[in-house]
Amino acid sequence: MSDPKVTGVVHLIEETKTYGQKGFRKRMVVLEQDKGSFTNYVPVDFTRDSCDSVDEMNVGDEVEIVYRLNGRRWQKDEQSEVKFFLNAEALTFQIKGNGAGSNTSTENVRDANDAFAEAGDDEAPF
Repeated sequence: MSDPKVTGVVHLIEETKTYGQKGFRKRMVVLEQDKGSFTNYVPVDFTRDSCDSVDEMNVGDEVEIVYRLNGRRWQKDEQSEVKFFLNAEALTFQIKGNGAGSNTSTENVRDANDAFAEAGDDEAPF
């Protein structure tokens, strides 16, 4: 089975945000997909060292991102409603073309398996 991928045009690149005492870092990139009658916006999170690799992307670039889904359960206290969160964490990406129409191809690979292991439950950004 192959890893899930999402392709789109970079719509937004956020600045890197740091959370908790251990310095967990996260940077969101939003891809835009034209679906004919509507536009789909897909947020993808880059974590830890992969935050720096996003500097190679520009708004308007066409990219393909390999990702994994992460889910989290959260409850403020025993009497509170339980909430569930889902995010797509980038594992690798490849620039298929930039806004000027060139065929630039860049690939960044990182080990994401322990991205959340370093952040405690109270330090996770979601």
